Amino acid sequence: MRVIADDGAVLALRIDGPNDAPALVLLHSIGCDSSMWDAEANALKQQFRVIRLDTRGHGSSSVPSGDYTLERLGRDVLVALDMVGVAQAHVCGLSMGGMVAQWLAVHTPARVDRLILADTAARIGTPESWQARRETVRAQGMAAIAEMAIGRFFSEEFRARAPDTVARFRRLLETTSPEGYAGCCAALRDADFSCELARIVAPTLVICGRLDISTPPSQAEALVQDIPEAELLLLDAAHLSNIERPVAFLEGMHRHLGS
Repeated sequence: MRVIADDGAVLALRIDGPNDAPALVLLHSIGCDSSMWDAEANALKQQFRVIRLDTRGHGSSSVPSGDYTLERLGRDVLVALDMVGVAQAHVCGLSMGGMVAQWLAVHTPARVDRLILADTAARIGTPESWQARRETVRAQGMAAIAEMAIGRFFSEEFRARAPDTVARFRRLLETTSPEGYAGCCAALRDADFSCELARIVAPTLVICGRLDISTPPSQAEALVQDIPEAELLLLDAAHLSNIERPVAFLEGMHRHLGS
């Protein structure tokens, strides 16, 4: 399915599950696409209308030129929800997807029922680090950051245990458009919800890998402290905790969503 954003961008949308089931939106990390949620969508599609969107610049969505903003990425989600007639949804986002989920919960609270923020933070990294990464991929392509990104995505133990999965995500990263990746780097460079978390009213589950160096447990704990109704789930994983610990991640989703 395709969605046309108000600026003309074409966004790839996938929906699994019954039309009359509660809606659940899954938002992916930078350098990935909606396929990172395949296991969760398959497990939850009997109980939820699972909605997955390839963020602009990623996957099968179009790649508008220039820098993106978190507001733009959040409004893309709202366009998709409006098109399929969903007034309110549970929202789960990981990393960049978690930042988009925060934007939705802060700025459109009536659209968010329950919230899951995985391996994310009020601010991810520093403006300088995202600007440097943006410039690197534009000048040298995605291969220039692949080793660094994979080392952050997965723990050393998982890289040794599941080389085929790691190779799949490396291919996904390396085939991401440098222009789209750079546009999202700009969105993450400029995004900071540190002073807005108290505005989140949705019951929130924060999930974090104990070995996550991109958004470490200390930042997850800060989310729980600042969001009025939040709890923390720590997993033995690095940044893509849903991939490293799929069973425990899914169990946490089930408990929080009441499924």
